[in-house]
Amino acid sequence: MNTPVEPQEATAAEAQAAIAEEFGFFGDWTERYQYLIDLGRQLPAFPDEEKNEEHRIHGCQSMVWMIPSGNASRMYFQATSDSAIVSGLIALLLRVYSGRSAQEIVDTEPAYIQEIGLAKHLSPTRSNGLVAMLAKVKAYAAASLA
Repeated sequence: MNTPVEPQEATAAEAQAAIAEEFGFFGDWTERYQYLIDLGRQLPAFPDEEKNEEHRIHGCQSMVWMIPSGNASRMYFQATSDSAIVSGLIALLLRVYSGRSAQEIVDTEPAYIQEIGLAKHLSPTRSNGLVAMLAKVKAYAAASLA
């Protein structure tokens, strides 16, 4: 049985603080976008057979697929995109939310998006996609609490 990858940080708040610190090392958005692309390249392989309508997240201009697993005590997410930058956004999202309890997922607002300046530097379509991915993660968590 494959064991899901455990989160690097103990809490979602710690993950967000670490992300903000890492992005603080970069002087400009060209470097930050490159870092996002590099993070996206490190996502675990996503099975091609799971790239289907059931796992697709709508609201993203790019193709995005996500699979939830676990239960209310600890939820995991596996996701991928056909876009390099969106894959990087997924990597950040998973770092904050995957491997957390459903309650922590529901209670955690994505403060890192503002803190690192993502909100100002994403195109409207990428911002909409990020909102759609976040909504899906929170919906999966809320459903597991019900």
